[in-house]
Amino acid sequence: MTLPRRFGRFRPDGNFWTVPNALSVTRALLAAPVAWLILVDGSLRWVFSLLAVIIASDWLDGRIARWSGNVSAWGKVLDPLADKVAGAVVAASLALRGLLPVWFLAALIARDLLILLGSGVLAHRTGSVEMSVWLGKAATGAVAVTVFAALLRADEPVMRFCLIAATILMIASFAAYVVRYVLLAKRSKASWTDDDGQEDRDLAD
Repeated sequence: MTLPRRFGRFRPDGNFWTVPNALSVTRALLAAPVAWLILVDGSLRWVFSLLAVIIASDWLDGRIARWSGNVSAWGKVLDPLADKVAGAVVAASLALRGLLPVWFLAALIARDLLILLGSGVLAHRTGSVEMSVWLGKAATGAVAVTVFAALLRADEPVMRFCLIAATILMIASFAAYVVRYVLLAKRSKASWTDDDGQEDRDLAD
């Protein structure tokens, strides 16, 4: 007799230390020196250089994983997690400097925490991790543009536009994740029901 699938647990598979995963970890770690430079009003040249490395690593890790055939559950966890950690840390430093409104930082952190919580619950129930939705990547890009605008002390109309656009995309992407999670949870529940029914028939036989 096998346990029903609802008792399964997500277990990341494969080698953790692959090139794509190392890029994701590096991206999260580089957020710390960027934040420190922002807080001490350090060289913008260094800030932009490190941010360019962070953005490049985000672009490269997924492509290298697909090219090398190293797409794994670890990568599906680390890639979005690194994006969210880096974005939150840099945005927090800008908010502390008064270059980003606190409400924007709060909205960003609340959205990311809820998405991570939902992903964890879904992985717990289904035993797998789903890829990010394209709206989520668009929201991340909009947040990055807003960060650059804040660093460059953009004019108020430009800054307001960036904040509004990024906030709309964050809300839209969150709604897309909610819809996706609900559909996947329903599909998983239906699969559990089928598995339980099959198990009951096997036991009866």
